[in-house]
Amino acid sequence: MKFFETSKYYTLKKSTYISLRWIGIIGQLFSVYFVFFFLNFDFNFIISNLVIFVGILSNLYLVFIYNKTQLSDRSALIFLLIDIMQLAVLIYLTGGVVNPFIIFILIPSVFASSNLGLRTNLFLVLTTILTIIFLTFYSKELPSPLNNHFHVDDYYFYSIPIALIIALVFLNYFAIIFGVESRIRKEALNKMEEVMAKEHEMLSLGGQAAAAAHSLGTPLSTIKIITLELSKQLRGNKELIQDIDLLSSQVERCNQILKKLSLNPTEEDEFIDEDLSFKEYLKEIILSFKETSEKEFILNHEQDFNSKKITKSVEIIYGLRNFIGNANKYSKTKIFVTLKSDRDITEIIIEDDGEGYPNEILSKIGEPYLQSYRNNNKEKSGLGLGIFIGKNLLEKNFANINCQNSKKKSGAKVVITWQNKDLFKI
Repeated sequence: MKFFETSKYYTLKKSTYISLRWIGIIGQLFSVYFVFFFLNFDFNFIISNLVIFVGILSNLYLVFIYNKTQLSDRSALIFLLIDIMQLAVLIYLTGGVVNPFIIFILIPSVFASSNLGLRTNLFLVLTTILTIIFLTFYSKELPSPLNNHFHVDDYYFYSIPIALIIALVFLNYFAIIFGVESRIRKEALNKMEEVMAKEHEMLSLGGQAAAAAHSLGTPLSTIKIITLELSKQLRGNKELIQDIDLLSSQVERCNQILKKLSLNPTEEDEFIDEDLSFKEYLKEIILSFKETSEKEFILNHEQDFNSKKITKSVEIIYGLRNFIGNANKYSKTKIFVTLKSDRDITEIIIEDDGEGYPNEILSKIGEPYLQSYRNNNKEKSGLGLGIFIGKNLLEKNFANINCQNSKKKSGAKVVITWQNKDLFKI
């Protein structure tokens, strides 16, 4: 995701923003009334109340008129600018930068930086900096009850806006980085949910096909038996025999079509709820790749001593497919899949004879939207989303994932490990 890219996730939750504004408005009213009535400071009390009233009106607009649950980037910018200007006027009337409440002028910009687009954030930061500079040189003095004026040395006076600007830049920088990473993960997780929804839909259709194949198998077998009996009885009638042969061939054709529709063409109607061992999981997944890939898949399960079968899981299938598919994509000619197990641990090792993971991303494997350069030709290659989805799906099912470069083979190596006790929970 590019910084200046517009994203559907650059929004502000209206209810959260309204609540924060109400808190700010209550704080402003309390401060103004306390300073004026109890501390007896002399400032323009009426105008200060009018400024706060503007904030109240804008918040009531959000509550009763603005009917969306999220504030768009543009709408949020308008209301945040209102917040900055409102605070600026209040601080202008009450002493400028020497007013300790000047720190609150940073809040709108920092709050926006983790939720809105970079251009909006930069505009708000620039507006806040210009406001601080203005309040440094232009403001109303705040006389004390004894008509004493609060004065500070110049070096201290000018250090206040400098400190505020530095704090503003640093706070916004970290908030922007956090916001970008959060949105990337949100987008990746949404993509994962979409993929999983499609996978569930495909399995559902496959299950229906398998059920149809099984249900229609009996009547088709009956028709086939009847056609054989009729052909024996009507041997002397050539015209009828031709029709019966045609019927028989069509029945056989129906059987072949139904077998192709079924991913598990057996006599048992257990397509969805069938229990599988990891050996069967891997055979099923590798078989699906062999139909479209010219590369060699080598499955080794000689050290598999765990006969435990678990309920067929879309998440495990898709997770393993992602890693095996990634090995298929970046291998030269061979993909090695090894299944090992003992009393305590079940381990799946996926290796290929490709170039392996680039060193610059090796420590970041599993993060979404990773990009690297391969073959020294500056050709960007995306590695992140598929591995991110696969890793999350398998970890959700109690697996531990370790991605590295193979020492024996030339390519990448993925080690997926389960504690056998956890397999009973799947």
